Amino acid sequence: MLEKSPRWNHTGDRAMPLVHMKDMLAHAYEHGYAVGAFDVVSLDFVEGVMAAAERSRAPVILSLAESHREHYDFELLMSAVEAAGRRSPVPVALHLDHGTSLESAVRAIRLGCNGVMVDASQANFSDNLARTKAVVEMAHACGVPVEGELGYVPGVGREDIERHPGSNAYTTVAEAKGFVERTGVDFLAVSIGTVHGRLKGKAKLDFQRLRSINQALGIPLAIHGGTGLDDDQFRRLIAKGVAKINYDTALADAAGAAIHARAKSAPGAGYTALVQDVSAAISTEAERCMRVWGGAGRAAEVLSHCRPWAPVEHLIIHNVVGISEKEAAAMMAEGQQALGAIPGVREVVTGRAVEERAQYRYCWLVRFAAPEVIDSYREHPDHVAFANRRFRPVADRDISIDYALEGS
Repeated sequence: MLEKSPRWNHTGDRAMPLVHMKDMLAHAYEHGYAVGAFDVVSLDFVEGVMAAAERSRAPVILSLAESHREHYDFELLMSAVEAAGRRSPVPVALHLDHGTSLESAVRAIRLGCNGVMVDASQANFSDNLARTKAVVEMAHACGVPVEGELGYVPGVGREDIERHPGSNAYTTVAEAKGFVERTGVDFLAVSIGTVHGRLKGKAKLDFQRLRSINQALGIPLAIHGGTGLDDDQFRRLIAKGVAKINYDTALADAAGAAIHARAKSAPGAGYTALVQDVSAAISTEAERCMRVWGGAGRAAEVLSHCRPWAPVEHLIIHNVVGISEKEAAAMMAEGQQALGAIPGVREVVTGRAVEERAQYRYCWLVRFAAPEVIDSYREHPDHVAFANRRFRPVADRDISIDYALEGS
């Protein structure tokens, strides 16, 4: 394939590919800082967070929470999030936050996430372990790392109580060790006293518990409920193994304050006037966090440490024997549906040669999320069944090649 020309972002810097989230958090863990996983619910949030990351030259995780899906179309926003990451000069990972099922993790990977969280923390230990392990097995076959959660982080405030009801259940060292060993999760979200939403007073964090968990596990830890913690608390969390900090409520509050201020200063203002300061307000708060958490100025070293996250395209060209063009079209339509549902497959496109006398009449283009999908796709029962039952009996002179895309 022809090499594409370099991509450049709106600041004039050469844009880099998305990077492996596991590599990104491993670097943070090893070098004593934390990457912000900022929940985004609109383009204002995406633009604000990315502007902050680019100004501070910090790695960043753009996070989409399953619990926020009533606020946006997940597929549409993922397209914008992926585009923002691919045009940025700083390292970016895309994450599913608080995924509730294997199916939602499969869908998130298909739509572009290169990290997924499975949150079964409200379930008992054995159910949490089983549900998390199923997601890990699927995601690892797609080259995607998984964050699990053990212990339970509740919510405060109306929305957060609805999304995260119940009381705090602290993570124990013994259960954390067994959980990580038996599930194979790459990162673990722990409960040591934080809450989702707006804190009332200063959080009482169990730093000794966190230190013991970190010593027992030796993997990047995640904290949910970062809003309201002070700078010293953040630094102490990071010193004891936290490499990923989820941040949501404070960004939403900054956005709301900007709208209220604009409405007060310009009564009767329309939508675009009311939201014109939202992105800047989000950006200011996100940048403050990136600097406190130690990621500022690390973009270049993180990029040199991380593998680029780039898709693979599986190309098939072939003719058919023994069936009509109508039957061939039906076979390919069936294949699009069956193969498109396999974990790690992002898209299946089929086509027919424009030139009637072309050497090869039909083509398939199957986009994989990552190189690891090549093997898991080939061995998947749905692929094996379709290939043996529908494709191979009629395919003639078929050629298939996997291409790693450059500058995509």
